[in-house]
Amino acid sequence: MKFPHSYSLKQIANLIGCNFVGSEDFEIFGMNEIHVVEPGDIVFVDHPKYYDKALESAATIVLINKNVECPEGKALLISDDPFRDFNKLTQHFKPFRASDSSIASDAIIGEGTVIQPNCFIGNNVSIGNNCVIHSNVSIYDDAIIGDNVTIHAGTVLGASAFYYKNRPEGYDQLKSGGCVIIEDNVDIGALCTIDRGVTGNTTIGEGTKLDNQIQIGHDTLIGKKCLIASQTGIAGCVVVEDNVTIWGQVGVKSGITISKGTVLYAQSGLGHTTDEGKTYFGSPAQEAREQFKEMAYIKKIPEILQKLKNL
Repeated sequence: MKFPHSYSLKQIANLIGCNFVGSEDFEIFGMNEIHVVEPGDIVFVDHPKYYDKALESAATIVLINKNVECPEGKALLISDDPFRDFNKLTQHFKPFRASDSSIASDAIIGEGTVIQPNCFIGNNVSIGNNCVIHSNVSIYDDAIIGDNVTIHAGTVLGASAFYYKNRPEGYDQLKSGGCVIIEDNVDIGALCTIDRGVTGNTTIGEGTKLDNQIQIGHDTLIGKKCLIASQTGIAGCVVVEDNVTIWGQVGVKSGITISKGTVLYAQSGLGHTTDEGKTYFGSPAQEAREQFKEMAYIKKIPEILQKLKNL
């Protein structure tokens, strides 16, 4: 998430009420999660296990809960609760805006696009040309939809990320300040849910087709010309490269890459990055050919046991 203009380290420290290490004029341009940070961004870290990863990342400002040695060319924001203060920054730069109409007055809707009854279109949404948005679709703030997109009834674009911190008093949600991007020529089935990014974008690539009842988690990137069948759930921060086929009822773990041309057979559970062009099956998923061999061997166990008894 980029700020509307640059801020100084001192200005940001004052916003969240924390100390800092570095020049007070050190420029800050935005804030992001660790997997999408760029120079000029703030990243937060609140566990020693991830200190090195954050300090060595592309981010040049680290919001951290320990006064550690500051890497050269970077700055630190020292906070007793980086998660809380990251939320404060999201709330400041991307506050919730209540709507007073079903279609926001600043929404941009392209030529030839049809919006069916009972849809909600939030603030600062952009929808391209020749789209069809069927009834009861909800499109939250800041979504960007390209040309020739079809979205079927009951789908929700832009709900908050499923990202929580476990505190003694209960779960604390990390606020979502990102958005959803749907590129050209995408079809989205009925009752799909595509969550917005925490600080970046959740993107569905050009020409991709989604069946009904699919969940796409926050900050996930779906490539071009992918096919995803119904009841698939893809967690946050997943990269699905181009020309991937995912059949029904597949579950995908967060933070992995589904490489170009991968095929996942139905009811698979994927917990690791795949190899390009290969087919996977099972839970945990492995290469389909090996999985089918194992299943064939297992079927022979009763026969083998009977032979052993007859010895």
